[in-house]
Amino acid sequence: MHEGSTGLEFRPSNQSNRSALIFICGSGVHAHAYAPLLRPIAETGYPVFIVKLPYRFAPLASHKDEVIARTLQLMASRPEIPRWVVAGHSLGGALAARVALSTRGRDVSFVLIGTTHPRDHDLSKLEARITKVYATNDGVAPVDGVMANRRLLPETTAWVEIKGGNHSQFAHYGHQLFDGAATITREAQQATTRQVLLDAMGATERRE
Repeated sequence: MHEGSTGLEFRPSNQSNRSALIFICGSGVHAHAYAPLLRPIAETGYPVFIVKLPYRFAPLASHKDEVIARTLQLMASRPEIPRWVVAGHSLGGALAARVALSTRGRDVSFVLIGTTHPRDHDLSKLEARITKVYATNDGVAPVDGVMANRRLLPETTAWVEIKGGNHSQFAHYGHQLFDGAATITREAQQATTRQVLLDAMGATERRE
């Protein structure tokens, strides 16, 4: 693991794939809280980059714009990686959805996790591959809120429901205010989420 002021990087010991994952943190969640979810992906041969939020919450619009710029710059600075998956949890998922507006014509797929976004941007005409992951006991991004914005995503969007999961179990941190109680283990919820990310990586690889 390599850590800088703006993110973490997990470099595979044997990079056998030509795709990489960028994962944007949720609001208030330390980047290390996503390590148990994402490190195993690097162990399969995919580089993984975790983008931190400024001040951990990205409280201002300019901070959110900064995260989007960091993500785009990260892709631009690695020309040896031709294909990307951009994912995020909660606010990170909302920001990943905004990144999608700036990557038309590039080989980028998206996984939006535990977020009701997009709410303010219409992505329905995008040709990018998008997967939406939501948990039935998530009190922060509840199912009805997620589905209320379904029309803003492409008809081809893949939807993954995690029964019994909640908001905080997408990472390793304590119970979050307003969240529901999970009825499955954190390990089970993250195993499903990790497989979705790996499936997205594999689909990206197969488009070669």
